[in-house]
Amino acid sequence: MNASARTARVLLPTVAAALLLGACARSGGAAESPAGAPTKPAASPAPTTKVTGRTPAGTLLVADFGADTVSFVDPAKGAFDSVRVGTAPYGLVVGEDGRAWVATAEGVAVVDTVARKRIALVPYETETGRATTGEYRGGGMGIALSPDGRQVYVGVNVPGGNGVLEIVDTAKLEVPETVPVGRRPFDVDVSRDGSEVYATNHDSFDVTVVPTRSPGDTRRIEVAPYGTEGGLGSWLKPHYTAVRPSDGKLLLPFEGERLAVVDPRTGRTQIERMTADTHQHGAALAPDGSLLVVGTGPIDPSEDKGASLTVRAPDGKERVYELDGPHEDVAVSADGRTAYVTGGFTRDGYWDGITVVDLDSGDTRRLAAGERPLGIAVL
Repeated sequence: MNASARTARVLLPTVAAALLLGACARSGGAAESPAGAPTKPAASPAPTTKVTGRTPAGTLLVADFGADTVSFVDPAKGAFDSVRVGTAPYGLVVGEDGRAWVATAEGVAVVDTVARKRIALVPYETETGRATTGEYRGGGMGIALSPDGRQVYVGVNVPGGNGVLEIVDTAKLEVPETVPVGRRPFDVDVSRDGSEVYATNHDSFDVTVVPTRSPGDTRRIEVAPYGTEGGLGSWLKPHYTAVRPSDGKLLLPFEGERLAVVDPRTGRTQIERMTADTHQHGAALAPDGSLLVVGTGPIDPSEDKGASLTVRAPDGKERVYELDGPHEDVAVSADGRTAYVTGGFTRDGYWDGITVVDLDSGDTRRLAAGERPLGIAVL
């Protein structure tokens, strides 16, 4: 399908509709949902035995966007514990010290993942209104940790306006600096050397590059391989980004058709072909450099394919594994053999669990995991 055809069939028919919608959701908080998307398919039941003592290595930590908690999930059995962190937790990141940093509507929650308890909540400096739920709620979205563990970078959504990158001092548990970025910073990533932070801004079709030594000297890179026609009503926006280890370029998947490869130094973008042909959100890198991309489901079921997980090798060859129902984000096991794909989804049709994918065979199984799980990390 050419770019003009893809753009034409996903744009909303009137300017008024475009003002009411901000894909990936309707402005009232009900999220975008392709026709025919399944709603909350059953997950396997959660185990009844609670794990006591220290958290085992390899446990999954999941942000329960539909609750106020993070869940601890045994990858073989399912969720075994949860900790309240704050309203509508979205992204999370875990440091080598075992502390997790969770972007909620209220602030950045700090969780001791060994003892499984919240130890702090760092409020935002930015005014985002009353803490609410739903895809368009104000507060933290994407979140990342500096390589030395001294700073956490969280993208804060400001309803009705541009977002902000808040920089958290992890020792003092305070926000010494804030940086304006684009609208709805879905994802935040850091360069391998820690010199730059990248905020992927869904509603402004761009990435904000923030130098960590001079955060005020930001650069905007538009990433819109289908163009920006339709504005807030367009589906064809950036969602999640991965930083390629080999050269530091940014990898942004679109629609299972195009991979935008962005050089953050020059701002130049190259487009590579993808094969899943489905709306795409979460992205992560496996230890071998393969890019994993979550296909959430079709925009148009008559033309697009369903939910999937794409495994794209560094040479560009792809394997596409079908998934049952909508999903959102993905994490990879330390040995690179297993992917964990959350079913929470920022649109309608979510389910309360994780799909476990064998990356060699493509075999899948399901785990119960909290309520509307989005962000995920392997402890």
